[in-house]
Amino acid sequence: MNKMKNFKRRFSLSVPRIEENEFTEQINQLNIQHTQALTPDSLTLPSLHPEASPSPVSPEPATPGAQSPSQLQYRSKAPHRRFSMEDVSKRMSLPMDIRLPPEFLKKLQMEREMESENNSPPCKPLSRMSRRASLSDIGFGKLETYVKLGKLGEGTYATVFKGRSKLTENLVALKEIRLEHEEGAPCTAIREVSLLKNLKHANIVTLHDIIHTERSLTLVFEYLDSDLKQYLDNCGNLMSMNNVKIFMFQLLRGLSYCHKRKILHRDLKPQNLLINDKGELKLADFGLARAKSVPTKTYSNEVVTLWYRPPEVLLGTTEYSTPIDMWGVGCILFEMATGRPMFPGSSVKEELHLVFRIIGTPKEDSWPGISNNDEFRSYMFPEYRPQPLINHVPRLDTEGINMLTALLLYDTRTRVSAEASLRHPYFLSLGENIHSLADTSSVFSLREIKLQKDPGHRSSVFQPPGRGKNRRQSIF
Repeated sequence: MNKMKNFKRRFSLSVPRIEENEFTEQINQLNIQHTQALTPDSLTLPSLHPEASPSPVSPEPATPGAQSPSQLQYRSKAPHRRFSMEDVSKRMSLPMDIRLPPEFLKKLQMEREMESENNSPPCKPLSRMSRRASLSDIGFGKLETYVKLGKLGEGTYATVFKGRSKLTENLVALKEIRLEHEEGAPCTAIREVSLLKNLKHANIVTLHDIIHTERSLTLVFEYLDSDLKQYLDNCGNLMSMNNVKIFMFQLLRGLSYCHKRKILHRDLKPQNLLINDKGELKLADFGLARAKSVPTKTYSNEVVTLWYRPPEVLLGTTEYSTPIDMWGVGCILFEMATGRPMFPGSSVKEELHLVFRIIGTPKEDSWPGISNNDEFRSYMFPEYRPQPLINHVPRLDTEGINMLTALLLYDTRTRVSAEASLRHPYFLSLGENIHSLADTSSVFSLREIKLQKDPGHRSSVFQPPGRGKNRRQSIF
């Protein structure tokens, strides 16, 4: 129990910023009503925005024949400005479409009036305790804030439900992790929370809320309709090459954001790439992710699902960095372009054998130091020559083959990075504007970026939520 209390103190809630929206309109209505109740056409309440706060009101100067004091009109020295939520955003990050309870709005209005009376700074930062209390007043961190609509799947440690938030009326995914009193929260859950709360990107799944009870730890995620594996299944494993390129760019965009922050995902696979009905792809399941520290530490080699695991990890290395993720990106590119996994091995030895048969058995020139690897020598693989990748992925153009080759290099020092991949000639057809997007902006905010109908398109590309035994098995 103490472990969970420490965990709860350790990770504070972090959700997207709020802008001018329905919440602002609710506050504006309160302002108008309050203003009219005082002096209908004469008095302007100070704004919460520090720069928009008008000076204290003052009477008109007396002049000969002036009206009596009871008839004096008051005015603000600063013009009336629309209420801004910028200061509230500084105090508490809130979802853009949040619907705040009336009780909280009244409390916020009263606090604002007290600040005005006491001439307190309107943008005084909230303490951690005050912020947590305010979020609790709104409804965050409470199970009753969310309605379960059905089970999406169940695993050894967690059950995932489709749900709805009473605060926003939006669908959410509720990942309910069972807690053992002796062991506390699983390390994978702690990693997932600690990393996701600091990752705000259009191509990374958003963690909205954390709910802790004695029996469970529930992570509230944004809800997405499908994943890349389901997408492939529902388009008959025959994707439009235009769509392959758009999904590939989104994957690299989210991964580059992680790598810049020295975060390794370590479990890239189609089941961990979620897709919504707009075609937005988002990285999910950071349970195996790690923050890459400096200097280099050693890590477990039991990471990354076997089919997408790079050869250096298959051969036992525990010292690795961002290139570990890039091999998996190459395997995913191959799978999107062909509709089948590239290296579907059932054991480490078979996986290496499949890799060497296509990429070629590594030698010192392609993988410096491989001849000294005891595990590699113990397998005694035949000396396979590398095969032209175009023979295996005929639908990829020349630039696509070039990128796939750069992703599947044995030498991690020369394997292409996520950031460099985004500037690869393979993506030239997407235009230059796609490189200027803000981190939180979708690629589909650009008019020129559109998905096409897949050649293997069925009645619906996106499978109805919750159908199938393998629904979201990856996020357990």
